[in-house]
Amino acid sequence: MMTEHGAWLPTECPVASDEEIDRVAEFLARGRVLVLTGAGCSTESGIPDYRGPITRLRPRTPLTWQAFADDLELRRRYWARSFVGWSSFRDARPCAAHRALVALESASIVQMLLTQNVDGLHERAGHQAHLELHGSLWRATCPDCGHVIERNELQEILARRNPEWARCGRRALMAPDGDADVDGGGLTDFALAPCPSCGGDRLKPGVVMFGESVPHAVREASLAALSDCAGLLVVGSSLSVYSGFRYVQRAAQQRIPACLVNIGLPVRGGELFSLRVDGRAGDVLVRAARRVGAIDSLDIGHHRVGHARYPSNTRAPG
Repeated sequence: MMTEHGAWLPTECPVASDEEIDRVAEFLARGRVLVLTGAGCSTESGIPDYRGPITRLRPRTPLTWQAFADDLELRRRYWARSFVGWSSFRDARPCAAHRALVALESASIVQMLLTQNVDGLHERAGHQAHLELHGSLWRATCPDCGHVIERNELQEILARRNPEWARCGRRALMAPDGDADVDGGGLTDFALAPCPSCGGDRLKPGVVMFGESVPHAVREASLAALSDCAGLLVVGSSLSVYSGFRYVQRAAQQRIPACLVNIGLPVRGGELFSLRVDGRAGDVLVRAARRVGAIDSLDIGHHRVGHARYPSNTRAPG
């Protein structure tokens, strides 16, 4: 399916039945819902996922923190790809799924949202109570001194240090990590931006890489939110990464009912869900939110949900 930003969904997506939507609505109507979102929540915004029906056909080797920290050429390649992919990532807009979740929060049905995504789209949609489990690509950090720099500012620095890259306006297909699949030479000649504070050359994206752990404070706050909820709604995640799967495991241990909305079933731990719906996140969430009275109208072109409007600017979340 084509979105306004690209094609990261199957040409023919499964459509949830009215009976399935009724069951999702019944699940939501209990209130005190904790939501866990994965990359499949953002595919309709044009951001590719990792293991979806389309992207699983072109698997990527995960970037580990240790390899990134130890290999200068690898860091050059990463920031070259990130430089090319940033404008497309930055310009992505919240989709119907993001906005439906905002409406459910405004209706006091969703009380907290946890996201494995690093795109900042939940915040840009207007979601208030949320935690980014894996950080955000809207920032970069220095592991040596702790300095934080906004990604838009870093893009300007990289452009000044790599004028030929900036002039050529190189474009490529966006990749799941906010970078791009760039072919050809010159990647290892890309000039890195030094840390503005300590001058080091190990600036990293402000995300939890493979081999790193979710920050302790974030993990504890998220587990407390799980213990306080009446139901766990998982949207757009295969749960292949344990940092997300743990919440489904904990929910089962605490006898908290769980509902899954995802394109493609089964997923890891599928037997732990009391309800599983195979369908596009935006379609399922909007229809279910209407059933419970959280959405009066939805104007996708103007980013409208219910009575609220959300700006379509490019300001960094946070």
